[in-house]
Amino acid sequence: MAIGDPGDDDRRSGGSDPFGRAIREFARDEQTDPLWCVDGDERLDHPIERFYFAERDDAVYETLDADGLATPLLDLGAGAGRDVLRFQQRYDGEVVGLEPSEHLVATMRERGVDAAVRGDMFALRESFERDRFRAVYAHGTQLGLARPPHRLREFLGDLGVVTTDDAVAVLDNYDPDADGARDLLGWRPDPTPGMGYRVLHFEYEGDVGDTLLFRPFAPDVLREACVGSEWTVAEVRYTNDHHYEAVLRKS
Repeated sequence: MAIGDPGDDDRRSGGSDPFGRAIREFARDEQTDPLWCVDGDERLDHPIERFYFAERDDAVYETLDADGLATPLLDLGAGAGRDVLRFQQRYDGEVVGLEPSEHLVATMRERGVDAAVRGDMFALRESFERDRFRAVYAHGTQLGLARPPHRLREFLGDLGVVTTDDAVAVLDNYDPDADGARDLLGWRPDPTPGMGYRVLHFEYEGDVGDTLLFRPFAPDVLREACVGSEWTVAEVRYTNDHHYEAVLRKS
């Protein structure tokens, strides 16, 4: 289903999306102001080029090859399609990029993504049929929006439904027990072991996005959430002191 071209009236329509609009305008060389990541009086210029367009090292994709990524492959929170485009080059078969933002779905299509779909990663059964994918990838720590344990278990259940019996999923998050996580904008302490809070929103050209509540969680929280599901955490690897990727496989 084709997605319409969002216009400048977004800011007045109740469907404001400063995050997606700024990234799309960057891709078109039309960005006028910084995309601000905001928590109260603190704000940072969100690095659009580095996070969504700069090429990642080949070693990143070689590691994912070794994890067993295969098609059909689903990229959750695919952004502007940087990883989807590389997956299209590396693998034969279908690669799908999922995004809730109309602007980002349109950006992916404009950049050559073959299958860009608008949808919610926490409502996968509404977008895809049973056994649809052999691999799932999520890079960007949006898994923290699951707010464990209840919603994380629901997500893992839905993920199990839309994937095959031999599927692999590579998911990332911040480890709240690591010192570096406490330096992130919007960080809040949490007395719950292995859990953290992060609260922020995005602003662009005076357009204010919804407040986002992330619940970063340690790998052990993810392992516990997998109990009773089809999934097992097969590997955890850290890319720095506070960011990790977890490789999940069907039990």
